[in-house]
Amino acid sequence: MTLTERKNAAISRGVGMTTQIYADRAENAEIWDKEGHRYIDFASGIAVVNTGHRHPRVIAAVKEQLDRFTHTCHQVVPYESYVHLAERLNAIVPGDFAKKTIFVTTGAEAVENAVKIARAATGRSAVIAFSGGFHGRTFMGMALTGKVAPYKIGFGSMPGDVFHAPFPVPLHGVTVEQSLAALKKLFAADVDPQRVAAIILEPVQGEGGFYPAPAAFMKALRDICDQHGILLIADEVQTGFARTGKMFAMDHHEVAADLVTMAKSLAGGFPLAAVTGRAEIMDAPGPGGLGGTYGGNPLGVAAAHAVLDVITDEGLCDRANQLGSRLKQRLESLRDKVPEIADIRGPGFMNAVEFNDATTKLPSADFANKVRLIALDKGLILLTCGVYGNVIRFLSPITIQDSVFSEALDILEASLLEASAGR
Repeated sequence: MTLTERKNAAISRGVGMTTQIYADRAENAEIWDKEGHRYIDFASGIAVVNTGHRHPRVIAAVKEQLDRFTHTCHQVVPYESYVHLAERLNAIVPGDFAKKTIFVTTGAEAVENAVKIARAATGRSAVIAFSGGFHGRTFMGMALTGKVAPYKIGFGSMPGDVFHAPFPVPLHGVTVEQSLAALKKLFAADVDPQRVAAIILEPVQGEGGFYPAPAAFMKALRDICDQHGILLIADEVQTGFARTGKMFAMDHHEVAADLVTMAKSLAGGFPLAAVTGRAEIMDAPGPGGLGGTYGGNPLGVAAAHAVLDVITDEGLCDRANQLGSRLKQRLESLRDKVPEIADIRGPGFMNAVEFNDATTKLPSADFANKVRLIALDKGLILLTCGVYGNVIRFLSPITIQDSVFSEALDILEASLLEASAGR
């Protein structure tokens, strides 16, 4: 049996796979499969290895921790590295106020806990999210997520007291003013703002299509939250840790969130997630109300310390801006030759290109997937996203070597030209 046949026989079909590549080893921005084929990784495990596959400092930190202990459960026998990492996040997460942190295991778990904390702190239950947003596959995560397929299909009713407003995407006809008007209408028609515990959003939507939240929109949300005693939650699971050219995407804004969720690249490939927020809000749940058996696993914590060091010592925020600029310049140079390109966007190295049909000007998921498959055949791993499935997002490790990055850009250009020529 082939590996794919074995996978189909052994694993639920609900676990989707973007490629049929079975990884054998990886280094920085390159992956080799079981057959020895080499690929350039522009997915990074969905924005997990910002510091590259197997960064030497991350691996060394984990090996050192392996020689000490691998698990005690922090709620039973705590350890200093957990405390120190919390101190570091409290210092760097945006917001000029005292903060506290908890560690969990996944981004969805971080979101769930942020909602729990917000409800405990406010005594309210309602939560507002946005169309196109992605917040996880747990039930509260699904309820908050603003995209039905494939995340909500067949799973029955979602948790109540979750409401959605349109996210401002001018490309699709939704302005900041329209989004804010819809939020005002939501307060008038569906939920009393005095019953809303939190508003949650991604500063740059991930799965939804890499649409950045406009600065005016983020400021208006902060004002609305302050007016009604609502907490603002920034979901930085995909945007965090140098990806947008700053440590966090909220660093691009003049306002701060009350709670910030993190995961993915926090620990460079090891399962670790966090919620950091205003100290008095984080202290709202009673002892035992937060936590989890594996939350703040010592191996993940060790890796996270190394990740933070690498980001600082290797200047990865500046590096992200440089790489993103090169990528967007190359894509811009192809607009005349590839009429399917509708938009090129994204801060730092959190970039995307959106495609419309060259004739109808409607979103074209077919073209995006065609580019992805051609690139994969040439050795470049790409991911699609977006409510319409017509966006390719670029998530290469920020540590990618210049020579490998140049090779990837050449493959990307060739793939776009080939896909457009075959329309």
